[in-house]
Amino acid sequence: MRPLPYLAFAALAAVAAPCLAQQTCGAFPALDVRTPAGFCVAILSREFKFPRGVLPLDTGDLLIADMGGWDSKNGSVSLLKKSDGVYVRIPLFKKLDRPNGLVMGPDGRVYVGVVGRIFSFDLKDPAGTARDLVGGTSSVARLPGLGRHAMTTMRFDRHGNLFVNVGSSSDHCEGADGAAPAPDKKCAEAEGDAALGVIRKYSIEWPGGTVAKWEVYARGLRNAMAMAFDPVTNELWVGDNGRDFIHVAMPTLNNDRELPHDELNLVKAGVHYGWPYCYDANAASPEYPASKCSQAYRAPARLLPAHAAPLGMTFYMATHFPPRYHKSLIMMFHGYRRHGHRVVALLPDKSGAPMGKMVDLISDWGDKKMQRMGAPVDAKAGPDGNLYIVEDRPGRVIRLQYDTPDRTH
Repeated sequence: MRPLPYLAFAALAAVAAPCLAQQTCGAFPALDVRTPAGFCVAILSREFKFPRGVLPLDTGDLLIADMGGWDSKNGSVSLLKKSDGVYVRIPLFKKLDRPNGLVMGPDGRVYVGVVGRIFSFDLKDPAGTARDLVGGTSSVARLPGLGRHAMTTMRFDRHGNLFVNVGSSSDHCEGADGAAPAPDKKCAEAEGDAALGVIRKYSIEWPGGTVAKWEVYARGLRNAMAMAFDPVTNELWVGDNGRDFIHVAMPTLNNDRELPHDELNLVKAGVHYGWPYCYDANAASPEYPASKCSQAYRAPARLLPAHAAPLGMTFYMATHFPPRYHKSLIMMFHGYRRHGHRVVALLPDKSGAPMGKMVDLISDWGDKKMQRMGAPVDAKAGPDGNLYIVEDRPGRVIRLQYDTPDRTH
């Protein structure tokens, strides 16, 4: 039985004379949001509970990683197959522990990041070809998967190395009782070979696809869930989520509006980016007032809005969107506070780095009568040049698509 479309409001163009509300976007229900002229947002599916990863395929189908919620063993990976103008869900794996990362490997296999491990499979026979790369039945130690930031996000570079975010288990290295850390001692979870709040590099032997070795590549990144390699330079950029409760140590601070900023970092081997000793543009954390941040740690390349919560990002290398967006870094701002629930493009500067103007691609995305607040997590461009996005809290799979700025209203 074909799924029935459901009522949705139209996308509003971010122009002086916006389009009238439209009911559909590319033959799918339209999301009630604001977009630049020529764009709209189509709702492709709302069959998921808590989708966190998306992978468009050359066939036009989509792979979706669904956590199923915050409890373990409720997650799944499914194929959304386009058939007769609708997307039909075909389950591939069930009872996974909070699957999050979803990427295509250099070998054409699909790699899935769950809590504590990474496994891969061949789309021709998913169940029959599944094997663990990290953790599980592999010979490589499991990922920590501890505390507040247990989910696994990863990306391959152009050489086939796998870079994995290992988030901190705490907010700012507080104790199990919530007590502030000792200001004269190093944060134990941030130090050593088993450190949290780091990016790990797994060197892979190809064509076999096995781990030769792994190392802590960079430190001091509290929870760098948003990861993307610049396809031109092969540089790794990450969006790091700033701490939550700095206002407890700084009572005069309006925590929701001001600090700390989230961060965009250009990740280099062996560099420490400051967590939990510093925040923002290398300011000493109130728990570590003696930190010499400018001397010991690398400042962010760019400060992002406070509590925007970047959970996914991708360099847009297609040519379907208007030229200004080509080579821009498109970020998912997942947060529920004032700076979140948006999709933005960081336009390239003259050197091609994502340091230019920040432009809203999807905004006006708060709670509405017929629609829950936006919660974008992962996004990747499809073979059609449009952007495919998953939202966890509303359970939606959506598509940001571009037609023409003079489409009929």
